[in-house]
Amino acid sequence: MRFASDQKKMEGTFALPYNQPRLAFLLALLVCVSSVVVNGNIAEHDDYWKMRAEAARNASLDSYHSDPFNVTNHFNYEVHREEDGNSTRRNLGRYTGSCMATNPIDRCWRCDPLWSKHRKRLADCALGFGRKAYGGKRGRYYVVTDPSDDDLVNPEKGTLRYGAIQDRPLWIIFKTDMVIRLSEELIINSFKTIDGRGANVHIAYGAGFTIQFVNHVIIHGLHIHDIKAGGGGLIRDSQSHFGLRTRSDGDGISIFGSTNIWIDHNSMSNCMDGIIDAIQGSTAITISNNHFTRHNEVILMGAHDDYSGDAIMQVTFAFNHFGRNLVQRMPRCRWGFFHVVNNDYTHWQMYAIGGSQHPTIISEGNRFVAPPIDYAKEVTKREYAPQSVWSQWTWSSSNDYFQNGAFFRGSGRKFKNPYTKAQKITPKPGTFVSRLTRFAGALNCKKLLPC
Repeated sequence: MRFASDQKKMEGTFALPYNQPRLAFLLALLVCVSSVVVNGNIAEHDDYWKMRAEAARNASLDSYHSDPFNVTNHFNYEVHREEDGNSTRRNLGRYTGSCMATNPIDRCWRCDPLWSKHRKRLADCALGFGRKAYGGKRGRYYVVTDPSDDDLVNPEKGTLRYGAIQDRPLWIIFKTDMVIRLSEELIINSFKTIDGRGANVHIAYGAGFTIQFVNHVIIHGLHIHDIKAGGGGLIRDSQSHFGLRTRSDGDGISIFGSTNIWIDHNSMSNCMDGIIDAIQGSTAITISNNHFTRHNEVILMGAHDDYSGDAIMQVTFAFNHFGRNLVQRMPRCRWGFFHVVNNDYTHWQMYAIGGSQHPTIISEGNRFVAPPIDYAKEVTKREYAPQSVWSQWTWSSSNDYFQNGAFFRGSGRKFKNPYTKAQKITPKPGTFVSRLTRFAGALNCKKLLPC
């Protein structure tokens, strides 16, 4: 994996003792976690779900970074390493040329004309907290040939549901363009990649994806839109188990108690609830290169102020474009640590980044274009706490680019990256963001051509 040698070098340089008390505190929280637990649409927590929840909790502990700034520093290092020396000229007209990968995640795979023969190289390309997600890299390919979703307990071979619930690793691809209307939530098992490259695949007009008590899932290259709430019922979640589910919320992607998740290059809009929700102690997540449009409450990180288990949540948001007709929650965070870096915020109607229950939010190198509404110029919004309380939360802005009167209200002690000047890697400035996010969303990849 590309990161291995750099990681070894950086870990030797950047190990910091100040995180040890924090890790001990988080472990204590997880042992004495609040009784506020969301049922996750599970009607009956049988032995299977109890075992799966316990395994997921252990995976979250294993994936927690006691020094999150090592991860943010590494991310910024990779952006500089790939971008320095490349042209930064902006060209905002319609792009029709050959491959021009404009950020380090894309440069890892996009310009290979044989990408369709080397699909699994994608699993080596993530950055941020979800960089270790390898999805179905160690498994066989599974080809979706049938867009139907008629049998929720015994799905037909060839359908997406059949592949997603298998107990073995799989790299799932699509034979042709298709629109899949999920009859009920699709519960994705561990070690799966759903890879839409080379086909125009829409998950639309039905239920969405559920990633629950699993690990190592990659979702790439899909159009996910017009998602509806499901009615529940008997639904298979693995080869060996099915059970009764309650009504699903209508999220595009619901991440529940899961670890090592990477959501990349999807076009997402107009879901009944959130476009992406991550709750119940989910961690080690990267959300990158996506294009979000037409939605109110876009992304939720943490479901309840009283659920201290979300303190372990660590998420990277990078190279995303938050576009037309969005209102709020890009993201809205509780507890946890959130690195929001090199995203393009061109539209919001209320606010862009919000939170409650003292999340740490590090905003670096983003572009924020405020709407033409006087009361909505502020990027940030705190909830359910007086200023005397939220003023202690660590919310910081560095190298962000503000337009049309946008401003970020920082808080906490003046934020200082814990590394020395020689160690610290500053983010790529927000003025570069239109280049870095230029190809956000699902790509039109053709075989034997760079993507």
